[in-house]
Order: sequence, then structure tokens, then C-alpha cells
Amino acid sequence: MTDSPLVLVDGSSYLYRAYHALPPLTNSKGQPTGAVKGVISMLKRLEADYPQSDVAVVFDAKGKTFRDELYAEYKSHRPPMPDDLRQQIQPIHDLVQAMGLPLITVEGVEADDVIGTLAAQASEQGMSVVISTGDKDMAQLVNDRVNIVNTMNNTEWSRQGVIDKFGVPPEQIIDYLALLGDKSDNIPGVPGIGEKTAVALLQGVGSLDALYAAPEKVAELPVRGAKKLPEKLLQHRDQAYLSQTLATIKCDVALELGPDQLGRQESDRDGLLALYQELEFKSWTEELLAGGAQAEPVVRSYQTVLTEDGLAQWLEKLHAADVIAFDTETTSLNYMQAELVGLSLAVIPGEAAYIPVAHDYLGAPEQLSRDYVLAQLKPILEDAGKAKVGQNLKYDMSVVARYGIALQGVRFDTMLESYVVDAAGSRHDMDTLALKYLGEKTIHFEEIAGKGAGQLMFSQIELEQAAHYAAEDADITLRLHETLWPKVAAEPGLKKVFETIEMPLLPLLSKIERDGALVDVTLLNGQSQRLGQRIAELEAEAHELAGEPFNLASPKQLGEILFEKLQLPVIKKTAKRVPSTREEVLQELALDYPLPKLLLEHRSLAKLKSTYTDKLPTMVNPETGRIHTSYHQAVAATGRLSSSDPNLQNIPIRTEEGRRIRQAFVAPPGCKLVAADYSQIELRIMAHLSGDQGLCDAFAQGLDVHRATAAEVFGTSVADVTPEQRRNAKAINFGLIYGMSAFGLARQLNIGRNQAQEYIDLYFSRYPGVQGYMENIRSSAAERGYVETLFGRRLNLPEINASNGMRRQAAERTAINAPMQGTAADIIKLAMIAVNDWLEQEGLQAKMIMQVHDELVLEVPEQELAAVTEQLPQMMVDAATLDIPLLVDAGVGDNWDQAH
Repeated sequence: MTDSPLVLVDGSSYLYRAYHALPPLTNSKGQPTGAVKGVISMLKRLEADYPQSDVAVVFDAKGKTFRDELYAEYKSHRPPMPDDLRQQIQPIHDLVQAMGLPLITVEGVEADDVIGTLAAQASEQGMSVVISTGDKDMAQLVNDRVNIVNTMNNTEWSRQGVIDKFGVPPEQIIDYLALLGDKSDNIPGVPGIGEKTAVALLQGVGSLDALYAAPEKVAELPVRGAKKLPEKLLQHRDQAYLSQTLATIKCDVALELGPDQLGRQESDRDGLLALYQELEFKSWTEELLAGGAQAEPVVRSYQTVLTEDGLAQWLEKLHAADVIAFDTETTSLNYMQAELVGLSLAVIPGEAAYIPVAHDYLGAPEQLSRDYVLAQLKPILEDAGKAKVGQNLKYDMSVVARYGIALQGVRFDTMLESYVVDAAGSRHDMDTLALKYLGEKTIHFEEIAGKGAGQLMFSQIELEQAAHYAAEDADITLRLHETLWPKVAAEPGLKKVFETIEMPLLPLLSKIERDGALVDVTLLNGQSQRLGQRIAELEAEAHELAGEPFNLASPKQLGEILFEKLQLPVIKKTAKRVPSTREEVLQELALDYPLPKLLLEHRSLAKLKSTYTDKLPTMVNPETGRIHTSYHQAVAATGRLSSSDPNLQNIPIRTEEGRRIRQAFVAPPGCKLVAADYSQIELRIMAHLSGDQGLCDAFAQGLDVHRATAAEVFGTSVADVTPEQRRNAKAINFGLIYGMSAFGLARQLNIGRNQAQEYIDLYFSRYPGVQGYMENIRSSAAERGYVETLFGRRLNLPEINASNGMRRQAAERTAINAPMQGTAADIIKLAMIAVNDWLEQEGLQAKMIMQVHDELVLEVPEQELAAVTEQLPQMMVDAATLDIPLLVDAGVGDNWDQAH
């Protein structure tokens, strides 16, 4: 033991307080982590405040205590522990023990009693004690050697502090609680006695025993209603003494360890690291890594290449290597604008080189010229037989393409390896992967370049810092590959997805991005002007309906107008308990009220204007005159591609305004746009996966599947299906693909839940194979912990067996949907690869310029139009062989809207 105070932590108190004080945090697997973070933050704070002290953490044990035997209603009003809090107890216990702190639980008593016993024993031994809790009952334990601190609100109670807080000294706290009761523990107390009266009684008479020994003294106290208090006290005497017993913290619990045996143990660094990484506490992981060496440190040897001889030595290493890790440093994250500042290379773990070619700060050392370095590296970079690995290598491929280098031998990408292994497990950037798989904290760009407006470009960073940062990128990439590739290669399905889908797609996406798409800026500017006029009209109409002007973009002002002034029904509330004005709320209100309907139109048009018609003209590259989006392979867990700058996936197709934006994507002179998309591909995949005869027959006969479904569900002929019945059937078809419940369907169709359930029951009675598929996939996912597409892409489902019903049901919905959406994603990716291979083999000038959802858009010279329109749909159909034939619709036009 040290001379510093012994710190006793009321873990159970802080568990609940952290849970309610912090937002409901989760990691990427959906595992709740908010209470864990709160409790461990508190412990870290205590360790910092009492660096020389021994710290022990005490939790309530499972099961009943002696107080439950005394009084059946004790704490009976408390709801059961929430599932998402219960799931966090074990991680907290594991972390406490990994921190080297004694963790104590004793059956039959509460944490308070264990703490009281240890505090009493320590005090008797002349030790100082600090109790860390938020529980006011603990005030009874305070004496000249025992204080209480609450790190949640930064308060401390000494003996005088207790008096200041409660009006009575620590030795009277038990009687104070006996009179007052304690609502949080369901201790009854004496009815009608509040805080002021309890304090006056104890100050005036002395104790509970004294009150009952001389009740006549109570009537003489200067307290409101003093005359009636003796009768009230006598009437509830048994209840008062029961409350006194319940409120008394036991200080004689039999313990295995005394206060002098609670010494601080050495923390388990590896155990902490594993837990931090699993829970995704990134800053603590980095802090831990920065504080000590790894168990098996990799010796780093990084070299800055500034001479022709140095470069020649590395060229020899590259020629001899099996795999080359390659990375570029540039002036911009925009692949169309980025200029090469330097290259980094690695061929064995721990050894890497940085070759600067364009550092321009004052006093920069002599560098090899960019042209010379690229000329020397070009044969290796363009050697298809020399395997390359990178982290997001598509970017580097686009950068070197600007300098006339066609990067070949692109065999591995660590971002895609991570994505294929566990798409939803974490982010797939290098910093995150280095922490997760190597246990290493990498240098962040901001650490060497600064932040904000004063951030340096890479070319301005002092060479020694820049070289270490850049070489580390290549080194870490190679080491990540050596860790991740065995995980991919060990699973045939994952290896197939990686080698036949993701890696072949990478260079194609780079080409599509660099080719770009042509837009009509004049048309967009005209659309922006028209949208602006309509938005102004809608704003004026909204002000008229509201009876006053207000800011349509302000949720606060909007809430006041809708729910206070107009008294519209409150559909949902925010976390701050104010009425929500989110889109789904407005959609529901719009069914019955004009202002919400108008607001939805205003929001939709304002978003189109700011996101597309205003922004697209500013995104035209001045060198190419075209727009160049970025496609992302490692974002959507199901395998779908996403795009940004601009996001092509979100341009509406069902509204006139959205179609006008598509009209601005145009073919250059002498060319046409050809758009081809899969028809109802996910429903066809559902028919294939379920094998349902009725669904398969509908597709095989070429029927309108929504009309066919309507005929089955509503018991009518296909010819007699009404538009409303078809709309309802379409909602059921697509809703069930996404695991929609009867409640969700009822909301979508604006019908009662029972009627929605009736529709679903009818659907399953007509298509029993679909119901069987859903039941099978749910049970299979629960058993295996993941689902797969037809091509072997895997989506892990860590919540599939969660005790929390909402999270488990969400995972079950994903289990139903992911094989269909993921298979559709795989099919269109395979189609892209096949179409591009055909274009190259035939030597055609036609090129793919966009991929959006289930659609491919090509820019085709008019002389090649016949060949492309004949082959493209068939090649897309041939990308997969299903029991149900795939169907592709293709169109031709001068712009995207015409072609679609």
C-alpha cells in the first residue's frame, strides 16, 4: 500500500449513470459501447487524479440480497436492466481486469455494503479512503478518514460537505433516509415527511430513537404541522425502522481480501489492446500504442532516394521481388488534379523507400527529376507479370496515368482485401486497418501537415518528415497484405469474389472515372434558374399557409409553426423530446395537411438545386470539359458501388425535375448515349433463391410480376387487376425483399396493420417458397453468423443472435435482403467487366461512362451503335445464369434521360 488514499469505486452506480449520461454509442458491428466508454473514462480520470493510489472497483453481484428478504418491494419498481446495458457489463469487467484493477462482487449484498466494509476496515487501520460514487446513501460512510468524490459532476463530500449538502452530519444520514425514504430504492420512509422536515426533526431532537423516545418534543419544534407530526411518526413507526434497516450500509461483510491487499497490478497491455480494438475505441488504442513497443516490433528501415545510384539499387530490389507495395504522394485528393510529389515502395516488411520528385519548400534538397524517375520505373510499373499491391490503388493508378504510365500487374489491394473479409466490420482506410490488424498507430497526415486553412501541401512538408510518412504507407500496406491475403485465400468464396470481381473491376473503374461524362452547363444553369423561381414561389405559399414568414430550413421555427401555431398532430419526437420535423414525419402529415406536403416539395427542389443544378457546372474539369465522379468499392456492405463528387446514385428518376438533370448528361457530337438496365433483378434473384414455382412461372411467362402478384393475393384475374392493387402488390414484392414487417407495410400503404398482415399472409400462401426461403436464411444466418451471395460474397451479421430484439430483427432483415442485393451487385460488376473486355477486344471506341444502381451508361460513336445495342443487353444477361432469365432493357438517346 502507498500513503495515498485507497480509492473504492462504486461500479454499479457509475454503470447506470454512464449509460444514461452518454449517447447510445455502438461500434460498426452494432455492439453497444456507450456505458463501457463512460465507466472506463471515469476510471482513467480517477487514475490520473490519484496516480499513487490503489484503486478497486466494486459491482453488484447477480441475484437477490438480504434487503430483498426483509422487504419484497425493495427496488421492485425499477424496470429490468435494458438489454443494451446488460451486454456491456462483461466488456466493462474485462477492461477493469485488463487495467490491473481488483474487481469485487459479493453475492447476497450490494456493492454499497462491500465498499462500506472496506472503508470501515481501512479507516480502522489508519488509512485514508476515497469512495467514488454518485449514490447519496454512501454519505453515511464519510468520516475524518473517508471522503466521497463524484467524477461525473466533479463534486467532493468531506464531513462538512455532507452537512452542507444534506443539513445533517454523516452519522445522521441513515436516520435522515429512514424518515425521508428513498424513491430510487423504493425505501418507504414516513409518508408526508420531506427533506426540510426530516432535517428539522434530526437537528431538533437528535436521532430516530430519540424521536420515538420523546415524541412530545416533536410537537414543540418550529416546523409547519408540528402538532400532527407525533401521530404521523407513531402511526408509521415500523415503516420508519424498516427504512432505517434498509438504508443502513453493512460494514461487516465477510471478504476474501482486506483493504491492504488491494494492490495495483500491472495492466495487461495486449488484453487492453484487443478489447479497445474490438470495441473500436480508436483514441485509446492509439494512446496505448504510443505508450509502448509492440510484443513483436517490426524493425523499420526507411530510405529516402535522392541519387541515381540509390534508385538503381531499388530497381534491382523491385526486379527481384514477388510483390511490390506501391503508393503515391500528390498535391490533391482529386485524382484528376493531383500532381505527383513522390513515390514510395516496399518489397519486404519493415523496409521501404521514398523517392521525392517535386518537393518545393525553401531549402529542399536536390531531387531526381520526375521525368527521370518515372522513365526508370515505367517498365516495372507496366509489367503485368510483376504483382503490385496498394491501399486504394485505383487512385494511384489514375495519378500515374496522367504521366503516361498504364499501371499493370494490379493483383492486390488491401482496402479490398479487408472489404471482402469483413465488409461491415470496420472502415477500410489504412489507419483503421493498421490498428485493427497490426496493432500499430500510423502517422496521420494532419500530424505533419497541420489542420485547417494553414494546412501544408505534401510538397511543402520538410523532407525527413514527409519521407517517413510516405515510406510507412508502403511498408504498412505490404504488411497488411501479408496479414489479410491469407484470410481471403483461406475461403474459396471470398477468393473468387476478390479475384474475379473486385480486382478486375478496379482498373475499369479508374478508366471510367478518368473518361468522365459530358454535361450541358447551359442547360443546368437554366434548370437552376427555374428551380430557384419555383422554390421562391413555394416559400411564399408556405408563409401564406402559416400566416407569417418563417425560415423553412429551421427545424425549430418549422416545429413552432406546425405543432404550436397550427396544432398538427405530433407523430414523433427527437432525442431532446421536441416534435420531429424529419422527412418521414412530414410525409405522414402530408397525407392530410397542405403545408407539410408543400414543405416536402420545397425540400426536394432545394436539395436538387444545391446538390446538382448549382453544383454540377462547378465540377466540370477545365482540362477535359467533363465531370469525373469517384466510385467507391469498399463502402456499401452488400457490394453495391457508391459514388461521390457528384453522387450519381441519388439523382431522382421518377420526378420531372430529376429527369431534367439527367437530360443535362449528354453525348458529344457524333455519339449517342446507350443506357441498359436490369429489369426487376432483385425479384428475379428472389425467385431463383426461393425456387417458388408461382414466382418462377410468372417470370418465365414474361408476365408483369406485380400484376401477377396482385392477381394471386387479391384473388382476381391478371386482366382485372386495378392500378391500386398493382401498387399494393409492388409494395409487398419489394417490401418483403427488404424484410418489411406488417407494421412497415401498413405505414407505406396507409392501411391498418391487420390488413397489411392479411396481405402478407395471402402472399405467403400463394408463394410458399418465398416464406420457406426467408425462414431458412434466418436460421442459417443465426447458425453461421453470416449470409452469402450466389458468387460467395459474405456479409457477417454479428447481431443475428443478439438478445436485444430490435437489433436481432434488423440483422434478420439484412439476412433476407443481403443475398439478393449483393448478388445483384455482383452481377452488374461482372457485366461491367465482360462488356469492357468485349469493347477492348473488338477495338471499339465506345466507352462506359456511368454505373448507377442496376444500369450501365455507355458513350457510343454512331458508327458503332448497331454493334453495341445488339451485344450489350445480351452480355449483361449472360453475366449470370439463374433459373429465371435475366431481362435487360436498353435505350439510345442524345442524353441520359432519352436513353433511359
